[in-house]
Amino acid sequence: MERQKLMSITLTAMVAAICAVGAVIKIPSFVSTAALDSAPAFLSVVFLSPALAGVAGLIGHVITAMTSGFPFGPLHIIIAIEMFIVVWIFGVMNKRGMHFWKWPVALLLNGVIAPIPFYFIISPAFFWGSLASIFMATVINLIIVAIVMPILSKVFVRKEGRVN
Repeated sequence: MERQKLMSITLTAMVAAICAVGAVIKIPSFVSTAALDSAPAFLSVVFLSPALAGVAGLIGHVITAMTSGFPFGPLHIIIAIEMFIVVWIFGVMNKRGMHFWKWPVALLLNGVIAPIPFYFIISPAFFWGSLASIFMATVINLIIVAIVMPILSKVFVRKEGRVN
């Protein structure tokens, strides 16, 4: 296996492990799986490809579901796939230089659009009841990312400028 590929896989595993730490930091809410698990995945778009950052987000949600006792059972597969898609889109927007628009898009996708399938799968009451807590969890995660991302970006720009 080539060095770059191995490094990418290792970094993805490390980000997933940090997502696991965030997964145990729950945000008190109606939905028991709201946690700080997505912030590391969103941050990883600085040094990982959008797809690998999405994989870290997917793993992060699975770990959050595990630490919560899988309250939605197999429906967590849907949430994990949604997390992959949201982080992937955030990463693509970051790579394309859409630094302003990636924030409202991530907030809208993760905080409003991602819960929509549960309107039909579980009930409209569940959707409306959980919307505020999911939205707030997304806001908290994105605030953390907005604070840390500029610092992390500077570190990686400096490292890339070095001659090995």
